[in-house]
Amino acid sequence: MSTAYVIVAVATIAVNALAAIADFARAKFVLANSAELGVPQSWVFPLGLLKLAGAMGLAAGLAGFDFLGIAAAVGLVLFFVGAVGIHLKTRVYHNIVYPGACLALAGATLFLAVA
Repeated sequence: MSTAYVIVAVATIAVNALAAIADFARAKFVLANSAELGVPQSWVFPLGLLKLAGAMGLAAGLAGFDFLGIAAAVGLVLFFVGAVGIHLKTRVYHNIVYPGACLALAGATLFLAVA
């Protein structure tokens, strides 16, 4: 396990765990963003669960369960490809940087996990 992998994975875990907490708390910015994107508010909690599951899977990968870490990284990559896709579909570009950065982090984590 490389130092780069640990650093990137920990950053990805932190970003997704904090995003999940914001989803669970139904933060105003989360609800405003979901409304702007046309994502029903009823989806906010389940999407938060997916982010938290990804963070926990990456943590399991760091704990030695390599397969879970790789599976979680794949799941997060797919999740954020979908998030960026929704932004593109709805033409909401002013805040696309966040899901794009999360996609880059998840992709880097996946790359370093399998390298």
